Amino acid sequence: METKAPSNLASSQNPKSSITKSVSNDRDFLNHLDAYLAKRDGVDKLLKISRYATKIILASSLLPETLTLNRRLKSFESSVGVSRKAFRLGKFVQDLNALRNSCFDSKEDVILSIIAYGGQGLNMFVEQFVWLVKSGLIDAKHSRNLQKISAWAEIVGCIGSISLKIRDLKRINEDESRLQSTIEISISRGLKYDEEAKKIQKLKEKRLMKRLSIVQDLADGLMALADIRDGEGRLSGPLLMSSAGLLSALISTHKNWLSC
Repeated sequence: METKAPSNLASSQNPKSSITKSVSNDRDFLNHLDAYLAKRDGVDKLLKISRYATKIILASSLLPETLTLNRRLKSFESSVGVSRKAFRLGKFVQDLNALRNSCFDSKEDVILSIIAYGGQGLNMFVEQFVWLVKSGLIDAKHSRNLQKISAWAEIVGCIGSISLKIRDLKRINEDESRLQSTIEISISRGLKYDEEAKKIQKLKEKRLMKRLSIVQDLADGLMALADIRDGEGRLSGPLLMSSAGLLSALISTHKNWLSC
């Protein structure tokens, strides 16, 4: 799950950010890739894609259990899972800073931000100890309880994050309606409306990213729920969970690539 502080229309039209985005679009692919891989999240999401793509192959039973490749894929998936947890060391600080630097328009925003960033921050903090268990430094008997705490924290964070993004979508729709009205007035008066049209296009792109983020949060929340239920019950099948993980990874990779 990834959350962002609510932003208004003015901030999204910052000229400096527009110039930066233009430069990013014209950047050489290898330079862009280098900048992407230099970030912790960039490498983490590529590992996540590798892991869940492997889990899908294993869960679909495409390979016989006795095949050597099957055993190697299981070993690879397990190793990548542990490696990803190492990339989360200190990552909870990002959520603390995001909460501290957020701009709130109402008490509801404050509460939802605390739920979103607090839940995700706790999840990332506990994940550090899960990694220490997987690495053998902490007794394995604590693994189950730590994973439960981490999963519950992630679900709480997802609920807060989805709520914030739904509120952001409402603001985007309101801004778009106002711009649409301005365009209609400009058309009736024979005036130009190029700037308003550009702003509407940017709002549409922003709305798409918000919707993708909601889908990602739902996928992450579904996997966390499966962890709490130990993979039992409905909507907890290995293939469904692997597909949800891959979907979440692809959306996150896309967002990180655009913001890089």
